[in-house]
Amino acid sequence: QAQLVESGGDSVQAGGSLRLSCVGSGYTGSRVCMAWFRQAPGKEREGVAAINRRGTTDYADSVKGRFVISKDDSKNTAYLQMDNLKPEDTAIYYCAANPLCWVDGGPTLRRAQLYDYWGQGTQVTVSS
Repeated sequence: QAQLVESGGDSVQAGGSLRLSCVGSGYTGSRVCMAWFRQAPGKEREGVAAINRRGTTDYADSVKGRFVISKDDSKNTAYLQMDNLKPEDTAIYYCAANPLCWVDGGPTLRRAQLYDYWGQGTQVTVSS
């Protein structure tokens, strides 16, 4: 059974940093794309950052220059380094994976419909 487990969410002050981790298990495939989404109360889910099997990344404009997505294939783990956090970054952050992903790059990587497996989410709260 496929499973994604996020960790690293916390409460921080504006300007602070957090690093989220997502460990995947129970699925096979050599073309793994992974992504981070977030959803704030009353708002639609947003694709924040994504990475494909070659390491090509894509970011939402709202986080460019502040967030960095990376992965360790040997550990089936994706990371989201978040710096210079703002109150508007407050949300539940979800990890997603597609082990048979053929997307080479671009904003398609951040489309929720691309992903088959989802984690339960981790809360990030940024206070001003």
